[in-house]
Amino acid sequence: MGKDPQEQFLKGKQLYKARQFKKSGKKFHAAGMSFLETGDYIQAKTGFINAANAFIEIEKYNTVLEMFRLASEASLLEEDYIEANQIYKDSIDYISKLKKNDDKNENYILFSVLSYLCLFIKARQEEGLDYLKRIQKKVDTSYFKESNLIRLVTDLTLALRDKNQDHLEKVKDLISNLKFKKAEIVLLKKVILIIQSQILLDSKLDLDKQEYTTNESINLTINLSTTSLLNEFKNQFYEFDIETFEIVKISLELSDNLSLNKKPNFPIKINLGKNNPIEFLLKPHFQMDEPFIGPIHITFNINKNLFFVYKIEAIDINLTSPLPTLDISLKNLRPPLIGQSFPLQIQIQNNSEGEALDVKILVEFPELLKVMRGTTEKQIYSLRKNEELAWELNIKPIEAGDYKIKVTAKFKDPDQNDIEDIKEFPFSIKL
Repeated sequence: MGKDPQEQFLKGKQLYKARQFKKSGKKFHAAGMSFLETGDYIQAKTGFINAANAFIEIEKYNTVLEMFRLASEASLLEEDYIEANQIYKDSIDYISKLKKNDDKNENYILFSVLSYLCLFIKARQEEGLDYLKRIQKKVDTSYFKESNLIRLVTDLTLALRDKNQDHLEKVKDLISNLKFKKAEIVLLKKVILIIQSQILLDSKLDLDKQEYTTNESINLTINLSTTSLLNEFKNQFYEFDIETFEIVKISLELSDNLSLNKKPNFPIKINLGKNNPIEFLLKPHFQMDEPFIGPIHITFNINKNLFFVYKIEAIDINLTSPLPTLDISLKNLRPPLIGQSFPLQIQIQNNSEGEALDVKILVEFPELLKVMRGTTEKQIYSLRKNEELAWELNIKPIEAGDYKIKVTAKFKDPDQNDIEDIKEFPFSIKL
């Protein structure tokens, strides 16, 4: 059996206090390797970082970088990618202290690319690219252009941008030539899976109608097909099991006249190999030029720690103002009696969104309901939203019976379309 890693770690601390930094670094390194073998990644990381600090004291910067890289590997095995990224970035500060230019060039690219990969699987690849561009200024131009790692990043970027698997095949061909540790290779393969997921996912936006008015709700369905993704998730190339695949967030950009009334609850479990419909309810509030839905950004996670954002382009909505409608009502202002006239009120209200123009109203009575006073026809230029028109007639019933009063409303909508609305109202006269 090997030495107890805890004893090695404590010995490293004692040697550090005694300023025997070389021996201290070796003990911390040995403790870290022992913890790594037993799967205690947190302790392993602590051991390697302490080893790096010890070697910093004696200016063994090549060894310092190796210790930091081992600490990052422990974080990768723990699946703490943000911590691994931070260690890679912290390591950059010591690269300038290396003596050989080739060592500087190699490590600048190595640590910045590993940082980029860590950020990629957290859906922060643009941040990783920006960091890599800043590091590029520290590297010889020719060395940078000829680097396999830079070629790798280029192919990953193009594969994602163009949804092109040929670039991913180039990345796979490069893997055997990379001087990556085991955990770093798995990290790269997780990036490849994320890009494959975005390439193989198929999406379609469906609306329940082709045209809407501003007083109608819009039913939007995002249909996500994962048929092509099912076999990819089973591919042993990736060297890790895929246990969960979920949507954790959906962001919809909407034109100013639309609001989101109903959305699904998150997370949404994705059924691989099937169509996954996701439904939203939108409400328009007013008319405007070129209303739209989207772009839509869907945030997925794999195994709850690998993230990517899938984008669906915007679609236009065919939205029109509703046709104006007029509400017509009749009201007796006094109980009707045979042989006696009584006042009858006629009320026309525009409770719709649109304006009614050139409004003409015709009221028709049966012969046994005599109009004694008032007009049965009205005409006005317009009736705007929430406006009303009312007037009174004096009516004299001649005989008891059940009658119908007919009211015809003719008008134009704002687009000068002719609209006619006919309503009949029952009217009873008792003995």
